[in-house]
Amino acid sequence: MNKTEMIDAIAEQTGLTKADVAKVLNAFVEKTVETVAAGGEFTIIGFGSFKSAVRKAREGRNPSTGAVIKIAEATVPKFVAGKKFKDAVNVPKKSARRTKKAAKK
Repeated sequence: MNKTEMIDAIAEQTGLTKADVAKVLNAFVEKTVETVAAGGEFTIIGFGSFKSAVRKAREGRNPSTGAVIKIAEATVPKFVAGKKFKDAVNVPKKSARRTKKAAKK
């Protein structure tokens, strides 16, 4: 799903205009980026947390030459999914073995 599809889906579900939904979604993204960029954390209980994390300096390799290169320390955005989100995604699946056995009977 892309941003336009998300706007359409939210507008349909809420009855709001697409323009209003777009304003809210854009403001949400803008404020989330501002908060994390300033070193803050933004949490929606059940959904997850947006925060920044420091990735330490390390050595890497140039894939075309194999030469060792130094990769500088960087501050990167990080998202940690909340329990409700994780549980919704991690739905137990039936084992393939059970399905095949059931099909033979």
